Amino acid sequence: MNTLLLRLEGPLQAWGLRARWEERDSAFEPTKSGVVGLLGCALGLRRDSDRLRSISDALEMGVRVDRPGDLLIDYHTTGGAKMLDGEPEGMLNAEGKPKRETDVSKRTYLMDASFLVALRGPDTLVAELAAALHNPIWPMFLGRKACVPTCPVLVGVAQYDTVRDALLAQPLPERADRRSVRLMLEASIGEGVPRNDAIGVPARRLFWPRAAREEYWTPPDYASNTINTLEG
Repeated sequence: MNTLLLRLEGPLQAWGLRARWEERDSAFEPTKSGVVGLLGCALGLRRDSDRLRSISDALEMGVRVDRPGDLLIDYHTTGGAKMLDGEPEGMLNAEGKPKRETDVSKRTYLMDASFLVALRGPDTLVAELAAALHNPIWPMFLGRKACVPTCPVLVGVAQYDTVRDALLAQPLPERADRRSVRLMLEASIGEGVPRNDAIGVPARRLFWPRAAREEYWTPPDYASNTINTLEG
């Protein structure tokens, strides 16, 4: 079986593309680096493991946006420690000393979103990843550690010629938008929208460019219902 299918769904998700400390953004669908990071958690890999890059390079990814969710921007502060009776009160820095300055950041999340992800690659790798997702070593999260999935991540494994075929073959969940479903399919550089989310050098948190092609798909059940309504 050459294709791994994942369901990424939860109250909050966050898939950073250009995240910096003051501005923690989120893409409108899972990033490849974020999904590979989730797989790394299941395998028990450290965030600086070189194997993350090999997994990223070996897998072709496609995403079906079943529920896009709503944007939530969280105004976040850290620091501002004070001394009380000679002891620090509040946030400490990495050295255990009072962090007196206050850092302000804005963090973007997707609320109530649901995505189907197809990852196509070597059979042996797909089987290993499926086994790890079935019995993960570390907890898995949807982009940030505070974002936990609310349903099993592993949908299953199957054999498909393309990730597009894999995405279109799976049933839509409840409350999915059946009028027009957005697909993001990995493409060759120059054939799609550039995205800087392929894992490059994990130890230095460097990412390589890739490309994704956007498509819109109308499910057959919606199209047939529409035709019947018009004819009626």
